[in-house]
Amino acid sequence: MDTVLKVEPSEGDGFLIAVEAQTAPAPDKGFSWSYYVAHLHAKYGMPVLLVAVCKNRPTASWAAGPFECRVRTWTTQSTRPFVLGPNNVPEITDESVVARQPALATFSAIVHSESANAAATLELLARGMRSFDKSTAKYWCEWLEVGLENTRVRETWRELEKMVATYFPGRGTLFEETYLEGKAESILSVLDKRGIPVPEATRDRITTCTDLDTLTLWFDRSLTATTAEDLFTDA
Repeated sequence: MDTVLKVEPSEGDGFLIAVEAQTAPAPDKGFSWSYYVAHLHAKYGMPVLLVAVCKNRPTASWAAGPFECRVRTWTTQSTRPFVLGPNNVPEITDESVVARQPALATFSAIVHSESANAAATLELLARGMRSFDKSTAKYWCEWLEVGLENTRVRETWRELEKMVATYFPGRGTLFEETYLEGKAESILSVLDKRGIPVPEATRDRITTCTDLDTLTLWFDRSLTATTAEDLFTDA
């Protein structure tokens, strides 16, 4: 499964949600899903809701099942996934929805990843994620990347993950933090490959810098510097 979530509602008993993105019908998937549900139910002693996230209508129709284990007229087990597909999940066109309902927005982006508006939807999603805290942003970004699988817009999303920092500098987002860390690591890597020692204080100064322009300047200087201190001294 792509992910398994434990739900503890304010009212009623808890349950598990097992989620899997499905690109196309798969002959043996019904057997696998039945096994996953039975295994999770037996291991945790909780009811399981199996959610299939489908990117096109034929796959969504197939995924609804039921997938049955039967002998003649007697059905021993029947598995009926809850299907999210183009028929019942709207395309997200409002950035504010991303901040209010990140799960819906993420599922929508996966479901409609084969539509003509897929790239625009991902851009909207990336903009909306600027309001998230670090752990929330990281969770949904990674889940979305997994869910997009081998679709044509998966690389688009990977670029958006890296580039959002340049759209919203100084906001402290996960994207910006990751981008800045990558810049700092590049500087240290260049100095290391050139055999230039980096004192601990200098390393800390580089890795804690949060200004993209400054890191870019230091990276350019690292290509020709003879000492680590040359990064901070104008020629």
